[in-house]
Amino acid sequence: MRVAVVDIGTNSTRLLIADADSGDEVKERLRRSEVTRLGDGVDASGALSEQAMARVFARLDEFALAIGEHECEANLAVLTSAVRDASNGAEFAARVRNDYGLDARVLSGAEEAQLTFLGAMAGRAPAIDPTVVIDIGGGSTEVVVGVGRSAGFHVSLPAGVVRMSERHIHSDPPTPADLQALAQDVRDVLADGVPDAESAPVRAGVAVAGTATSAASMELELAPDDPARVHGHRLALGTVELLLARLADMDEDGRRAVVGLHPDRAPTIVAGMVLLSEAMRAFGLEHVEVSEHDILYGGALRLAGIG
Repeated sequence: MRVAVVDIGTNSTRLLIADADSGDEVKERLRRSEVTRLGDGVDASGALSEQAMARVFARLDEFALAIGEHECEANLAVLTSAVRDASNGAEFAARVRNDYGLDARVLSGAEEAQLTFLGAMAGRAPAIDPTVVIDIGGGSTEVVVGVGRSAGFHVSLPAGVVRMSERHIHSDPPTPADLQALAQDVRDVLADGVPDAESAPVRAGVAVAGTATSAASMELELAPDDPARVHGHRLALGTVELLLARLADMDEDGRRAVVGLHPDRAPTIVAGMVLLSEAMRAFGLEHVEVSEHDILYGGALRLAGIG
């Protein structure tokens, strides 16, 4: 069946139009992603700003036209950390539902984790050993451990690239003190949220979403972006650490010019690299596999009746 999935996240707004079936297969027809930073200021103010919401609505205007042109049979809009946390999140979700005809759902952290794992496992041979899926978002990071196609332990951690950037990065480029405070905060969040009993058995990792795909694209020096080369790329912890050191030594204008990094991700990519490196360390991973299959794929499969 032809389906449309919209992911309205803290940092980006994305669209997937695909043919999905009960055989765990997703065939992409159209994929779009725009950095809209819905979560700007939410950590401090507790509410979505009018400017941030307007950026998202502008993208949804475009997405609605594409969904109509492709004659989608079903749709789903997933709203995540920024909307969960905002005092006006319910009103925003209602407008998405009413103005755009989208089945808009504000996901709990657990629901977000389950859909992310379902999507990350799409098209893969079922994992034999415990595998962790790491999804670094704008407001939160979802960590899901599972075997085969079944998610077991999952947690939504209150640490994302926008939230951590606003909280800890106070100069451009960031100072060593900024970076140390950010890394310590991330380590504390991981220690509080991920018990040793859950991290110790993990033998493999899959990293999804913009931080991980950007890291792969930068290592491969891709210009323009090439999702086919990014998907399945084996990313080493040492590479993440080198990228972090390089990016943290630049100001935002310098980061915007880095080959393989979308300029709109320049303001938050340093926090993203810290989050990815600390998550890999927490699970004892020297490498992760980067995947383009994430919550969008999970949503498509859910519409097809899987999971």
